[in-house]
Amino acid sequence: MKQIQGVWIANHPHSQVLASLENTKQAIKYLKEKEFNTIFPVIWNRGYTLYPSAVMQSYDFPKIDPFYDKQNRDPIAEIITEAHQNDIKVIPWFEYGFAASHLISGGHLLKQNPDWKAINSQGERVTHGGLTWMNGFHPQVQQFMLELVLEVVKKYDVDGIQGCDRFPAAPIQSGYDTYTVSKYQREFNHAPPKNDRDPQWIQWRANLLTEFLANLYQQVKAVKPNILLSLAPAVYPFCLQNLLQDSKAWVNKGLVDIIHPQIYRSDFFRYRHEVNQIKKYFNSSDLAKFAPGIALKANNKYVSKQDLQKYLKLNQKTGFCGQVIFHYEELRSSSNDKN
Repeated sequence: MKQIQGVWIANHPHSQVLASLENTKQAIKYLKEKEFNTIFPVIWNRGYTLYPSAVMQSYDFPKIDPFYDKQNRDPIAEIITEAHQNDIKVIPWFEYGFAASHLISGGHLLKQNPDWKAINSQGERVTHGGLTWMNGFHPQVQQFMLELVLEVVKKYDVDGIQGCDRFPAAPIQSGYDTYTVSKYQREFNHAPPKNDRDPQWIQWRANLLTEFLANLYQQVKAVKPNILLSLAPAVYPFCLQNLLQDSKAWVNKGLVDIIHPQIYRSDFFRYRHEVNQIKKYFNSSDLAKFAPGIALKANNKYVSKQDLQKYLKLNQKTGFCGQVIFHYEELRSSSNDKN
């Protein structure tokens, strides 16, 4: 596999790349000049798709983000065309995953489907990372997200699909909804622990997400065998203990083609520690699947050019297949064409 030099492309207002066709063309031109070969443009954000979606319409949701609907554009189709003309692979990023909305109410997804909301042990809706979440264990929610992913795979000439720390994921406090509690009770003849950090309860819920991922992987590959399933969880074991993402099991079971743990660290000492953790928990034969996520601005501090070069050298020395930068606007503002 060719070394991945990738970058995430966010939605407005965090990025203006997709705001117009001209912006898209300029961004691709810049990335080509800087020798990036893979982009991860957001395609699912704040409860909207960034392409006209028949699946969304079938659920009586808006067919596309209103910003692009007003422009009568399909920004994903545009960026695929521009990127492929420049030999850049496109792996659309389902950024929000099982998160419903940045609105505390959960937005239109949960307003229309209140049974889809994630519930904590106090019977309240689950919020995490400033977002209100859907219940990633619910079969209807899983089916909805599966349909969106398959729609993109079938409709567009994409090189892969990307999940992150929200897909597949569920905040540690979730799982106390009626459906998930009933499922647990049928299996164990008692209610789940009130302690949402109980190790067995953590692993049981994580296994449900792994089962979903296995189904997603199988169905995506059935449509396009060569497409890449790319995932960017938080670092392990933090991702398991806080977002029920058992990325070690995902890799061991062969359910991910490329994995981008979010090593968002502002200095080389901390970055190297996380790389050593990967080497500790994962088999050496699996390291070639890793292309760590690097935030150019971590903890409100820009990574120095010197440390960034050390990151890249360490990745290569470790046998990783590259790296992905978070995100395009930070790349431009941190470099100003100087790096």
